[in-house]
Amino acid sequence: MKDGSDKVDKEIQELLIKHAKEAYGEAVFERMTNPRYMGIIMDADAFGQVKGACGDTVIVYLKFDDGRVKNSAFQTNGCGATIACGSYAAELVRGKAPEDILDITGDSILDYCGGLPEENEHCATLAANALHEAVNRYMSKQASIAADDS
Repeated sequence: MKDGSDKVDKEIQELLIKHAKEAYGEAVFERMTNPRYMGIIMDADAFGQVKGACGDTVIVYLKFDDGRVKNSAFQTNGCGATIACGSYAAELVRGKAPEDILDITGDSILDYCGGLPEENEHCATLAANALHEAVNRYMSKQASIAADDS
């Protein structure tokens, strides 16, 4: 009996994967299942944490060097689309100056990843908002340091 149920389980899993790839596309599905840049940067210069109306939380960590993002990472308790958007957001900021990061929007992330189903588009905005919070914290910290030095 187990062999029969294993076969059915495998068929169901393959069908679910096929439907997810059709809905999200190969690239986004790959990021959902194998996200890049997921983790914590213990010595981050700034982090941003945002919780969406859907209940998903995204945390973005940024490490700067010479005024540009040297390292970035994210964490989330969210769905696959939120995982993918966090991963793409962490990738998009690398090498960028804080002012350039503030130009990244949910639409920027959607364009970068090739789009999401309409019901998941808010995940990109959530990731962008976490980036903005991190950058705003970093810029406030830098302004405070500059004021202390003068």
